[in-house]
Amino acid sequence: MAFKSLDCITVEDIAALGISSKVAEELHRYLTDIIRNYGNTTAETWKNISESLLNPDLPFSFHQMMYYGCYKDFASDPPAWIPNPENAVMTNVGGFLERHGRELLGLRYRDPIYSFSDFQKFSVLSPEVYWKLVLDEMDISFSVPPSCILRELPSEQCHLSHPGGLWLPGAFFNSSRNCLDLNGRRNACDIAVIWRDEGEDDLPVKRMTLEELRSEVWLVAYALETLGLVKGSAIAIDMPMTLTAVVIYLAIVLSGYVVVSIADSFVPNEISTRLKISDAKVIFTQDFITRGGKSLPLYSKVVDAQSPPAIVVPTRGSSFIRKLRDSDLSWHAFIDRVKHSKKGEFTAVEQPIDAFTNILFSSGTTGEPKAIPWTHASPLKAAADAWCHLDIRKGDVVAWPTNLGWMMGPWLVYASLLNGASMALYHGSPLGAGFAKFVQDAKVTMLGVVPSIVRTWKNTNCTAGFDWSSIRCFSSTGEASNIDEYLWLMGRAFYKPVIEYCGGTELGGGFVSGSLLQPQSLAAFSTPVMGCTLFILGNDGNPIPLDKPGIGELALGPVMLGASHVLLNADHYDVYFRGMPIWNGKVLRRHGDEFERTSGGYYRAHGRADDTMNLGGIKVSSIEIERICNGVDDSVLETAAIGVPPLGGGPEQLVIAVVFKDPNNAMPKLDQLKMSFNSSLQRRLNPLFKVSSIVPVPSLPRTASNKVMRRVLRKQFSQLKKGAKL
Repeated sequence: MAFKSLDCITVEDIAALGISSKVAEELHRYLTDIIRNYGNTTAETWKNISESLLNPDLPFSFHQMMYYGCYKDFASDPPAWIPNPENAVMTNVGGFLERHGRELLGLRYRDPIYSFSDFQKFSVLSPEVYWKLVLDEMDISFSVPPSCILRELPSEQCHLSHPGGLWLPGAFFNSSRNCLDLNGRRNACDIAVIWRDEGEDDLPVKRMTLEELRSEVWLVAYALETLGLVKGSAIAIDMPMTLTAVVIYLAIVLSGYVVVSIADSFVPNEISTRLKISDAKVIFTQDFITRGGKSLPLYSKVVDAQSPPAIVVPTRGSSFIRKLRDSDLSWHAFIDRVKHSKKGEFTAVEQPIDAFTNILFSSGTTGEPKAIPWTHASPLKAAADAWCHLDIRKGDVVAWPTNLGWMMGPWLVYASLLNGASMALYHGSPLGAGFAKFVQDAKVTMLGVVPSIVRTWKNTNCTAGFDWSSIRCFSSTGEASNIDEYLWLMGRAFYKPVIEYCGGTELGGGFVSGSLLQPQSLAAFSTPVMGCTLFILGNDGNPIPLDKPGIGELALGPVMLGASHVLLNADHYDVYFRGMPIWNGKVLRRHGDEFERTSGGYYRAHGRADDTMNLGGIKVSSIEIERICNGVDDSVLETAAIGVPPLGGGPEQLVIAVVFKDPNNAMPKLDQLKMSFNSSLQRRLNPLFKVSSIVPVPSLPRTASNKVMRRVLRKQFSQLKKGAKL
């Protein structure tokens, strides 16, 4: 759609969007004043339009008219949000730099906004100083302090184990205890969790103080002790992210066991795979899930997965829908083991910093998910990212619709509680007006999203009429973002910034992000995260200069607090380091995404460089999908699964290339075949997966060694989208 420059927009143009003539005249008068004061196409023009002219009640088409009109002739990466100096010094990093900037950066330090990039580089060059100060800022306490922050090892010692060195050597620590401890930044009466059950949207939100949360976690920790498990045993959680699930999570870590994260959307064979890899001894689950007004079975899937003994939490207001197995316990029977005993504070099991706390899973390209252990250092990385890049602090209310089966579930626990903020949980679907009202009523200050959720909100307009003015910033992760959808999202909260945040389960957090101290461009990242260096590999496989624009496969500097150094079911060095280039004497860490550094200094994600795709925030290998699709219909010879970004950007869409056994004979209709593919994928792999389109091809492109060249297909399909809808 073509947009006029701002000075060409008339009252009639505005009224044509469905705005009354009187309001259109008033808006045009304000617009004329802004243009007179700030120009026709400057960042300051947009800043004043977004702050003083636009509001959520105006049609989104008017927001688009203003944004695209302002930046019609602007260079790349137009800023959708610009920090101001007064607010900058109030942020965590801004205040930190005001106190320590001159000491750390010397005469280069000017102010938080001007010096932020220098501070990020300092965090990479001086990790010992940076991390010591930040951990102190967050009031992190060790039962045994580390001998140092980082012990870098000679290359011959770290070759296969710790290419990034040893972090916090000698430290003993419990991340759950640190979430629950009282310290100078929080007290027992502070609100730790705010929640609401779907269907109770007209009732006040529920609140739990830190003291109440401590008591609940201690009770579950004592009950865990009655199971007689060896310390370090794995205990799975397959539940929606409710208050009870969070209490169980914290209790497992507090008492020295290891959480096994399983998403509640998984089908039985996926549950079974994760239970076997982790050797889980017990699983916590729920009888069924209530979401969007529907009841979805959960305990029955765990039974079908032939799980170890289960502890089954009842869904609110329900009785069990089936008889428990003899080996299983109801939640009430489990808690009753210790409920009436007089026990005080549970003594946390302090462990070495490298002890496992959580086993999470990320799909590889071989079909079996990689089992990635988080240690006690991983929560520190998650919380520090939140402290620095999302400005989470005491008094904040943090909501992010997610699940403990994915890294953002544990991330949310640590990012909020370790920073003294309140965690906001909605027990139900985040896709409707109930969640939008919860954001209003809980007075959420940081709202995390994935683009598919935002797309649903925009398409259904379910946020209309709700006051989101308490939001200070959004954050987005999991998928590629869409500019129009995120312009709409910002407009719901009077143009608060969207902080894009991208990382990995194996990192415990992010590697690239935005910042409240930098201008933010839509669907773009403004900085590597603190303590991280990004490398874009050129065609020769070596890094291009760090300050030059370019596009290629992404690699990371190996020195990152919280990053993994072991996998349970694969060779960690082979997966992340073998064959990677050396930079300044250190082997770079493989990530696998294709990234671009723009001429304006921003970063943009372009999907996986390998054959793993991202569907709805879930990484999955092409091979896993193809294995199922190949057996759906006898007429199918072979398939190739490709993730293709839609026009205008956004999350990848699943396209299946199909080679038929005999294209001259009767073949199934493509619509019918698509339905069959979807049915099988959702039943056998993940109910959230959906085929966007099917493309018949005579054969699949292959290398000389007979490997399918999915990148060639991805390029072809992307070009097709430009000319016609697939």
